[in-house]
Amino acid sequence: MCGIAGILNLIPGQAPARPLLEKMICQIQHRGPDDYGFYSDLAIGLAHARLSIIDINGGKQPIHNEGQDVFVVFNGEVYNFIELREALVAKGHVFYTHSDTEVIVHAYEEYGLDFVQQLNGQFAIALWDKNRQKLMLVRDRIGIHPLFYTIQNNQLIFASEVKAMMPCLAQAPGLNPSALDQMFTFWAPISPNTIFDGIFEVSPGHVLIAENGDINTKQYWDFAYPQEGQYPATSEEEQAEQLHDLLVDAVTIRLRSDVPVGAYLSGGLDSSIIAAVIHKHGKVPLRTFSIGFSDNDYDEGSYQQQMIDHLQADHSRVICHNNDIADNFIKTIWHTETPILRTAPVPMGILSGLVKSQGYKVVMTGEGADEVFGGYDIFKEGKIRQFWAKNSASSMRPLLLKRLYPYLDISKSTGRAYLEAFFGVGLDSPEIPWFSHLPRWATTAKCKEFFSSPLRESLNEDAMVNLSQSLPATINKWASFNQAQYIESKLLMSSYLLCSQGDRMLMSNSVEGRFPFLDHRVMEYANRLDPRLKMKVLNEKYLLKKSMQSYLPEDIVNRYKQPYRAPDIAGFLSNGLPDYVEDFTSESAIVNAGYFDAKKVYRLKEKIKRGRAIGYKDNMAFVGILSTQIWHDLFVTNFNK
Repeated sequence: MCGIAGILNLIPGQAPARPLLEKMICQIQHRGPDDYGFYSDLAIGLAHARLSIIDINGGKQPIHNEGQDVFVVFNGEVYNFIELREALVAKGHVFYTHSDTEVIVHAYEEYGLDFVQQLNGQFAIALWDKNRQKLMLVRDRIGIHPLFYTIQNNQLIFASEVKAMMPCLAQAPGLNPSALDQMFTFWAPISPNTIFDGIFEVSPGHVLIAENGDINTKQYWDFAYPQEGQYPATSEEEQAEQLHDLLVDAVTIRLRSDVPVGAYLSGGLDSSIIAAVIHKHGKVPLRTFSIGFSDNDYDEGSYQQQMIDHLQADHSRVICHNNDIADNFIKTIWHTETPILRTAPVPMGILSGLVKSQGYKVVMTGEGADEVFGGYDIFKEGKIRQFWAKNSASSMRPLLLKRLYPYLDISKSTGRAYLEAFFGVGLDSPEIPWFSHLPRWATTAKCKEFFSSPLRESLNEDAMVNLSQSLPATINKWASFNQAQYIESKLLMSSYLLCSQGDRMLMSNSVEGRFPFLDHRVMEYANRLDPRLKMKVLNEKYLLKKSMQSYLPEDIVNRYKQPYRAPDIAGFLSNGLPDYVEDFTSESAIVNAGYFDAKKVYRLKEKIKRGRAIGYKDNMAFVGILSTQIWHDLFVTNFNK
């Protein structure tokens, strides 16, 4: 795990200045505090901040080929580098390091642009072919690692984080209104958009190619599912065994490291599977880490302890108190570089701080299992709502939702009315690919009531129109369950969870995360499965549980899914709203930024102070408004300070 940055002259000119490259990479030294590396010629300048994981003494970047005409800087890991290296050596390639980075330059020499198909890993790559004067910016299949770019003054400027690009910009980038609109609908902008106007991300599964002044992008991977009904004919038992073997290999190759590898242990199914596989198949003692909450509504400590006892793990745990949310919120936005609608990233930053304090640089985590194997309640809701839509007048079918949310008192008429109002959104259009997500998006979009009139007037396109234009043409041929998986994976997992909760919170403390469930072989295998094996009736992640149940206590396998959450408004009320909250949301601050309606924000704060802001809308609106205002102060008002 590292940080990369660079400048490409689209028109031949003066070589990028070394002091400027140094300024860029120093902005993201938290991503790679162990070493810096640079390369430049008349066309390009590359910079690298290194977190030493593989070939600690010899893996300094940039790395080059034998002829020193192909150079690479790289953020991430190639887990199959040992096998790739052996194959490339057999073809005559000569290596000068033992790093996984070097396989990239030789794979490019051997396979051309298709080299990326050879890589099993997570990566953001900048590869410079000096002879062809061609730069390739490559992002891993699902976007575990970030990679941003902009074009200004005939230069292509790129980096792992936007803050590293700031020294090259003549003025502060403004806010992208369409991206904010999408964020306040889907929780994240639609790739390649970012919240920064004029700054884009290399989309997951894409390569950006800059050659002879032309810039093009090419998609090399995407989530894909069979046409409805065209699923493997093998037995359930055979598929469970195949999945087991794939997962064990996905975990064990991610243990390849020259430094110790730990694991997060939340107490849920996914992280428990990872920890159990490490315990059974790893060659080192199991070291685990977890976050707990002083508020029992969010804490999973009892399940964590059950797994610790089951595995006899060497475990460390940190407790997040409500005031920790407020105390770490500004720092969190500095690292996310984007507004957020929930405070969930904050405790993840605290957890990675615990990992670092214990001397670890690498942890495995369970992200991706819910999206890949259908574990979220939104998939259950989608199944019930599809059934309900076949007889939308039914008064009995919506009561099936009681199985998902038994704590809701829907025996009363008000409870049933709530269910029908919330979950009944879009029942007349069950054929649209995003049908499953309409209730969530309708709730989130209510936060846009706080937008200022000028911001509303600046929106030229509806977020839903943007979404429909971004979807693959084949999506209408997939089962509705798979459509929901695609939407969740592309919008929420890639653009929000892996970014704001994953990479940014890990790297804020120079910790690398590894994600076995996001091994592309595992994902592609899961994508081919009959959706009924992912969710049997309403039993989520059915085949995953079946394949790994021998590793876990029965209580962990069968426990009710508890989504990871953190205190939102409550995290700012330990001693009344903090002074900085009042400052960032004051009338003058709101008016000066121009994104929100100052009077409506004032009324929301008064509601919070009276203890009446308890619903999802209020919580998301408050966190979204506050984080946007902080983002504006950090990256617009204080640009390059």
